[in-house]
Formats: sequence, C-alpha cells, structure tokens
Amino acid sequence: MAIIITLLILSVLMFVHEFGHFILARMNGVFVEEFSLGMGPKLWQTKRKDTLYTLRLLPIGAYVKMLGEEEVDESEGSLLSKGIWQRISVFFAGPFMNFLLALAIFAGVYMFVGTPSTSNVIGDILPESAAVEMGLQTGDRIIEINGNPIRNWNDISQTVQNAGDETLQITVLRNAEEIQLVGHAKYSEQEQRYLIGFLQSWDKFNVIDSMKFGLTQTYNFTKNILVALVQMVTGKIPVDVSGPVGIVGAVDTVASYGFANILLFAAMLSINLGIINLLPFPALDGSRIVFALAELVRGKPLAREKENMVHFIGLMILFGLMIIITYKDILRLFS
Repeated sequence: MAIIITLLILSVLMFVHEFGHFILARMNGVFVEEFSLGMGPKLWQTKRKDTLYTLRLLPIGAYVKMLGEEEVDESEGSLLSKGIWQRISVFFAGPFMNFLLALAIFAGVYMFVGTPSTSNVIGDILPESAAVEMGLQTGDRIIEINGNPIRNWNDISQTVQNAGDETLQITVLRNAEEIQLVGHAKYSEQEQRYLIGFLQSWDKFNVIDSMKFGLTQTYNFTKNILVALVQMVTGKIPVDVSGPVGIVGAVDTVASYGFANILLFAAMLSINLGIINLLPFPALDGSRIVFALAELVRGKPLAREKENMVHFIGLMILFGLMIIITYKDILRLFS
C-alpha cells in the first residue's frame, strides 16, 4: 500500500509541476508538442489543438515537450523564439505550482481536517495499543490521571511519562458522563517513551485563517529546507538525501498516523520538489533560468548547442545520483 500511495503522490506532484510549464507555455505562445502523464510505453493518447496528450505505463512522473526545448529551433512558436522573461516565466512556473500546491494542501487540511489540538480530547486510537485495552475512545476528554487534573495535551504527556509502567487510573468525560478506566502505558523503543496509543484531536479553521496558516507553513518549510541544504553543502550537518525507496519507507510510517498526515507529507515533498528544481544545476529549471539571465546580462545568447550539451550532461549526472541514492536507501532497509 505504501508503494501505491508513494507513486500516487509523486505522480500528482510531477503532474502539477509540468502543468505549470504547460500553462505558461501556452500563455506565451509556445507550441507544446506533448503533455504526458507517466513514463514508458503509451497506454492511451489523444490529440487536441495540435498537442498530443498521453498516458504512459509507468506511473512515475510526467513531462511536457515544448518546441525548441531539447533542440535548437528558433522558428515561430518555439521556446527559443520567445523573449527572455517569457522563457523564465515558463521555467519558473513548474516550481511555483509545487509551492502553490503545498499552500493549497496545508490550507485544505486546516479547513477540512484541522491541526493537532493542544486540548485534552482524544483523537484517533492506534490499533493494538494500550488505549484499546483500556477501552478509550475517540472523542473522550481526559480530565484526570492518577488523581492529577488534566487540562491539556501536555498534561497528558507529562503525567504518563512520570507514571512510567505504573497502573494508570484515567477518568474521561464521555457523553457528559464520567467514566473510570484502568491500564498501563506501553514503552516504545522507537520513540524512547511511554505511550498509551492515541493521537491528538484536530481543530478546524475558517477559509481566511486556513489560507494564512497555509502560507505560514509553506514559508516555514521552505526556509527550513533551504537552511538544511546550506548546512549540508557547508558540511555543518551530514548529507541526508532519500530517493523513491526512502520515500516509500517514510510514507509507510506517516500513513500509520492517518490520511491527513499523508497530505501534509505530500505538501512537504511538493516544497522539496519546487526547491530542488530551482537549484542552478544543469537540466533543472533553475539552471535554465540562470542561462536566460546570463543571456540578459551578455546581451546575446550562449551557444545553444553548448547549453543543450550542459543540460544533457547534468541530466546524466542526476540519473547517476538517483541510482546511488536508491542503492543507499535499499541498504538502509536491510541494515
């Protein structure tokens, strides 16, 4: 299931990214030869307004093929025939759509699902947990543990940790009735603490507040990722990069905490994708923007054949790095 969810997330992120390129290409009069969802052999195709739309066998990514993007072609309707700022807008549109998607996901989660509450109300109950054995239910409000009054989520966490493996006498408010429950927390080796086995409840927000929170979250995650990248490059922290295999493992963990967390994880991946594509590395959108800006400064373009060769070499390096990262991810699974 984690593999299917991962493929679905990556396909959506890549589709949105390429859709950004597609829309701005059309707006700037660039001829789009093909818009494909997936890679590999064609499963289905249709042609509309001279653009071929295809669905391919492997559900990994998407791509837009624009006239003049991969070959030297400055004829009318080609990418190279357009002005510098027009080309930059086409290149930037893909990453921008990833940031926009992250904002939309964050805002949607805050509006329809909510955010983890700091209240003393129980959210989802984890299967095969101490909470199940005690008889706790979603929506219960914990008001007392071992005689200690509980007012918020921190009170629950601290009281459980202080009790350790001692018997827990929990009083909950359920349907306006106080109910007494007894049990023991279980020690989690993974989290190195005692857990009862339930999640926080979620608070929902209106449209305006959801958009504000979504924008704040998008900004914060973008800043944190950029800081981490700089620290990895400067050697302040070890390089820690995951490929598709590593993402599957992360999705498997995140999925155990509910659908909303899968959406939030997808939003963070979307931000990652947007940032990575803006890096000035050959074959990425950031590199193409740098070449366009260099043309603006020089007053004339660099040799198109040389630029294409740089992007081709960069693409080969990216493929090589992906193979290495995937190999390391596989080793982690069996270590």
